[in-house]
Amino acid sequence: MRQVTATGQTVEEAIQSALEKLETTKERVEVDIIDEGKKGVFGLFGSKPAIVKVSLLADKSKEGEEYLRQIAEKMGIEVDLNVIKNDKEIQYELSGDKIAMLIGKRGQTLNALQYLTQLVVNKNIDRYKTVIVDAEGYRGRRNDTLKQLADRLAQKAVRIQKEVLLEPMPSYERKVIHTALQNYQKVSTYSDGVEPNRRVVIKPE
Repeated sequence: MRQVTATGQTVEEAIQSALEKLETTKERVEVDIIDEGKKGVFGLFGSKPAIVKVSLLADKSKEGEEYLRQIAEKMGIEVDLNVIKNDKEIQYELSGDKIAMLIGKRGQTLNALQYLTQLVVNKNIDRYKTVIVDAEGYRGRRNDTLKQLADRLAQKAVRIQKEVLLEPMPSYERKVIHTALQNYQKVSTYSDGVEPNRRVVIKPE
């Protein structure tokens, strides 16, 4: 972890000086105020500079990227990896010749990779980041499939007047089902069970 100690007439000036030395922004550092300083009489006599220690935080998106590359390499898969990130979310888009191996049956391997990468990225940080791992647009196709499934099973629940249970799904896939049916007046939905076997239940009204 790179860090510098800087001084200034105020804490803010000291921090700005450190940021310039590290060539970074305030969002990517941790600031430790060593001394808030003292203005002194008329801002001159008895003044004391503010002192701060500024540490550059690790690029967590890079850690996630390296982890995914290592997993792919161990599976004998050469991947191209694109990273899209903002303050709250990091998305990894994978592509390659053997990408189906990273997706797995109904996306189970991809879901496992996403879960593990999320643990890597969020280790030892204060602000939680959502991690999405996608492979050649699989998530979008899966969402379309889930919406169609939700509509079909909602009609079934209304027809047989019984609750319909879906297969266990990760939370973000359950959310797709709930959202798809939230305006469907003849049914309601809720989640039941304990992770990783938690599933959506469609209930006729």
